[in-house]
Amino acid sequence: MAADVMAPARPTKAERPRKQRTFEQTNRRLRWMMLAPALLFVAAMIIFPLLYTLDLSFTDAFGAVNAPSRHVGWQNFADALGDTRRFWPAAGRTAVFTVGAVVLETVFGLAVAMLLRKPFRGQRWVRTVLLIPLLTTPVAIGILWLLILDPTNGIANHLLAQVGIPRQEFLGSVGQSLPTLMLIDVWQWTPMMTLLLLAGLSTLPEEPEEAALVDGATGWQRFRLVILPMLLPTLGTALVLRAVDALKTFDLLYATKGPGGGSDFEAETLNVYAYGLTFDYQEYGLAAAVLVLFTLFIIGVVVLLRRSGKESAA
Repeated sequence: MAADVMAPARPTKAERPRKQRTFEQTNRRLRWMMLAPALLFVAAMIIFPLLYTLDLSFTDAFGAVNAPSRHVGWQNFADALGDTRRFWPAAGRTAVFTVGAVVLETVFGLAVAMLLRKPFRGQRWVRTVLLIPLLTTPVAIGILWLLILDPTNGIANHLLAQVGIPRQEFLGSVGQSLPTLMLIDVWQWTPMMTLLLLAGLSTLPEEPEEAALVDGATGWQRFRLVILPMLLPTLGTALVLRAVDALKTFDLLYATKGPGGGSDFEAETLNVYAYGLTFDYQEYGLAAAVLVLFTLFIIGVVVLLRRSGKESAA
């Protein structure tokens, strides 16, 4: 009888041939290994303050930073939402300031971008001058405009007197403070909107506009029916970026009006209100609750703008 044929032994795991990684797989793994430390650091710097603020908003933290505190549930949120003297007026001013400033900056920025769209002599110098407000810190801009708009010695009232307009209080007036601050913000940030929209205009194809010109369309018709629809994606992105930045405006308001946004809280937005609760009144729990509500408000605005942008593009 023939000898039993022994089945070949199954190779162990160590003896199995390893799969050779492709260059793309190795490159992808290396890329993530290189990015991981930076991503973890950024995530920690973002997530930890958010979680700490959220936890603080449920406590009655008050006084010293290391003072003992206890969790009070939703009490801080109820107190903030029930505050008709400071919270809701501050929220209203935040909305008015943001909407007014962003709308004016978009209109003026688009108008200037259309003027700068075609090459002309000295265009480079005009673009350089446009960058000057962006290169200046908001605190310095606030101090500059405080001097310009000084009711007694400011150059603004001197120029108004030359054309027969009576002296204005500007930032010294309860009623004029917020509109004046909006105009200062427009002066500073319209150049940014101009540059963003100018970049978008430079990427648009010329054929549709040329076809409309051949068909006899006027300049307004070409802008409304051809250029603006193609520019909507860029316009939507610019609106989101500027709206979020305007919502967070603090330094300009504090530099010009000081704590509380003025003697009658006439320029107090949610940012200024939360700052006052933290550093003037040391109500850390309530301030954290206000900041959480403010963050949710910003997220809601971004979602609304993005949805509106998608519907317009469709």
